[in-house]
Amino acid sequence: MDEQGVHIETHPREGDPLLRAGRPDPCIMVLFGATGDLAQRKLFPALFELARQRLLPQHFAVVAFSRSEHNLEQFRAQVKEGLKKFARTQPLDEATWELLSSKLDMMTGAYDDPASYQRLREHLERIGERFGTQGNQLYYLATPASTFPSLLEGLSGSGLLYRENPEVKRPWRRLVIEKPFGRDLTTAKELNRSLAAVLDEKQIFRIDHYLGKETVQNILVFRFANAIFEPLWNRQHIDHVEITAAEKIGVEGRGRFYDETGVIRDMVQNHLLQVLALCAMEPPVSFAAEDIRDEKNKVFRALRPMVGSEVEKYVVQGQYRGYREEQGVGKDSRTPTYVALKTYIDTWRWQGVPFYVRAGKSLSKRVTEVSIHYKSVPHCLFNTSDTCQRLQPNVLTLRIQPREGIALSFESKVPGEDINIAGVTMDFDYANSFHKPVPEAYERLMLDCMRGNTTLFARQDSVEQAWAWVTPIIDSLDSGKGGALHTYEPGSAGPDAAAALLSRDGRRWMELKG
Repeated sequence: MDEQGVHIETHPREGDPLLRAGRPDPCIMVLFGATGDLAQRKLFPALFELARQRLLPQHFAVVAFSRSEHNLEQFRAQVKEGLKKFARTQPLDEATWELLSSKLDMMTGAYDDPASYQRLREHLERIGERFGTQGNQLYYLATPASTFPSLLEGLSGSGLLYRENPEVKRPWRRLVIEKPFGRDLTTAKELNRSLAAVLDEKQIFRIDHYLGKETVQNILVFRFANAIFEPLWNRQHIDHVEITAAEKIGVEGRGRFYDETGVIRDMVQNHLLQVLALCAMEPPVSFAAEDIRDEKNKVFRALRPMVGSEVEKYVVQGQYRGYREEQGVGKDSRTPTYVALKTYIDTWRWQGVPFYVRAGKSLSKRVTEVSIHYKSVPHCLFNTSDTCQRLQPNVLTLRIQPREGIALSFESKVPGEDINIAGVTMDFDYANSFHKPVPEAYERLMLDCMRGNTTLFARQDSVEQAWAWVTPIIDSLDSGKGGALHTYEPGSAGPDAAAALLSRDGRRWMELKG
């Protein structure tokens, strides 16, 4: 029982897991961009945690391919400094560091130099023999998207990457690429064509760290393993769905990148549409990767397009005051740091149910969550209209970050002689209820890459469907036809126009309490 008097019991089931994750294969991870911010903040901390829990393959090595000159000891020291800041478990466990450090190697080369890839090939053969990785190679592109074409050309031209043929037994090759997967539909198709020219789709892991978060993965189990929710998961019972990704921080020194990207490309096209698809998809035939990805793609195809004046009507964009003074940002920048939009999914299950999506920086609270708002009771049994107005519809909240968990609000009688009604929220979070820390998303996703499990990764058709829906919205906003760019105060809930988007429908956003 916690300090609020909430008592939540968990009842782990005896026996084998319903789906066993499987052991990751022996391999070498070849990391491009190993001295960059992503590697320091996320990738090496994830590898360190996996090493600490003895989840990495026994036969495993990391080869960092760097454009800048480093010797191996300098590189290891840099990684260790990053771990002291960003590793999930502190203080740093020295025995784990010694284990991971012994598996770190590096070489220097240029992305557009064929000789560098030839040297890399020879280097990987030596490392593979030394660590017994059976020739399996996982290439991780933690680099700007502009480098992808030269990296793909260099790796395939040197024979390091090749399309796998099921009839020919060879060591596997897999490629992990970070978002953005293009800037619009045209560039996404170009990138996918480049990838498809070299690799089969099953070898390509387009990483979206939101899909590695525990609550996101749990959406499917929550929906399809609980008979009390799935029958209500449709237009008959749900009034609207709200998806929020709010950040307290601004652009944090990433002004140049962000000014070219904006909130829709950064958050909506990938993270939030992926979450929306998991919430809205039909039950898959099985939990197999392709069955789940097939159903998600149907959601993207069913998103109602926004054309012409509809963008101005259904989309609100904002920019926090002071954004244009950030380093690397244009003084007359019209890049939105906030967006709120209303959309529909034209399927039998969801026809007429609005989905409200919002994302923004420099807001009053850091939270990412999905709120399922159920319809009001159809008939008021209580004798005054005032009482009935005080009744609040049930809301089911799936909290993705921070404090991953699920909350359900409902109405209850207050103890006493009179009939008074109060709202009650039952709230559980994973870490406290299961008495174990929630893993970072990259920990799970890296293991899945080594296992060859593509369930939590974006497929080519879904990426292009998402861009097909988002690109006309971005084009309309960029051209100035999509309405005004509203200014909002840092630390607020966003522009007033976003509240008006819902109030026109007689609804309001879940409150962003700081």
